[in-house]
Amino acid sequence: MTHYILISFVAFVCSALFGFVMIPQIVNFCIRKKLYDIPNERKVHKNPIPRLGGISFMPSMLLAFFLALVVLDQVTGEEPITISLWTCSFFVSLMLVYVVGTIDDLIGLGARTKFAVQIAAATLMPLSGLYINNLYGFLGYHEIPFWFGAPLTIFIIVFIDNAINLIDGIDGLAGGLALMALAGFLACFLREGLVTYCVLIAGLMGVLVPYLYFNILGDPKKNRKIFMGDSGSLTLGFILGFLFVKFAMHNPNVMTYHKDGLILSITMLIVPMFDVVRVVIMRLRKRRPLFDADKNHIHHKLMRAGLSQHKALAAILVIALAFAAVNFAMVFFIKINFTYVLVIDIVLFFIMNYMVDRAIIRHGEKTFV
Repeated sequence: MTHYILISFVAFVCSALFGFVMIPQIVNFCIRKKLYDIPNERKVHKNPIPRLGGISFMPSMLLAFFLALVVLDQVTGEEPITISLWTCSFFVSLMLVYVVGTIDDLIGLGARTKFAVQIAAATLMPLSGLYINNLYGFLGYHEIPFWFGAPLTIFIIVFIDNAINLIDGIDGLAGGLALMALAGFLACFLREGLVTYCVLIAGLMGVLVPYLYFNILGDPKKNRKIFMGDSGSLTLGFILGFLFVKFAMHNPNVMTYHKDGLILSITMLIVPMFDVVRVVIMRLRKRRPLFDADKNHIHHKLMRAGLSQHKALAAILVIALAFAAVNFAMVFFIKINFTYVLVIDIVLFFIMNYMVDRAIIRHGEKTFV
């Protein structure tokens, strides 16, 4: 375990250092090529901001991943990489999503085109044998067949990918929530002793640190600020979706049975997932196209309630931590059934949104509800 923590730390540091070198170069490239995220009535920022920060995620993560595994081999003599079919499928799928996100940032793509590629990339996971095969008692169900688990897996990966993409609306939000979720998954995979996944996660966490530094603290007047763009949010979302399925899947050859697998995976991403469900329900109620952007996500609502960008960011991160603490207590200490935990989470999320709506009304803004 100590070696695994050390190697994960090596991956984190290498990726962070590479990010601090690479991101300023991306900013300079965007300025030369005039690749900006242009403000409009829906967006929060007021000045054109370089938008290719997410391009740094994949190379930083993979470079740190391979360097850390070389160090692990030198320190322990272990060779932790096992090339399975789903390992190959994961990297092919990830590259598809990364390339499509990058193309969208450079020249623009339609939402339906990106959605189709996401589905194609996610479909490779169950076809290679990685799919949710156990509901761990949710609504009384445990093991589920492939014909049900495969489409459920595709839906979850695409859903999480879009959830991260859609919540990327204010400085630091998508990156901050992803960093917290990755830290949770890192702890889970460390518990299972799966060093390959730990190193991969740590590498992605590392590059998020310089990205968040330039995204939150970078001065747009000095051309030091950057957004992740779809290349970043779609890549982050796909990796998080993959980790969700990987940890939730019961595979006795890799991990021992743990009845908390699915609820812990949901807990890591509960705020972006629940927020997208709420927004989709509202669009259906108002008969608006599902792919149309609006200003009704949780960060928009908090800002209409009077919070600044940074205060809204802090509030949402605290909410995510609060849900994690509540779920952890319910699962490990009170030992509440998975179904009831999820019902309690939904009720708490509804109450939170109701309180935000009341705050918006008191502030004199429109709730859009």
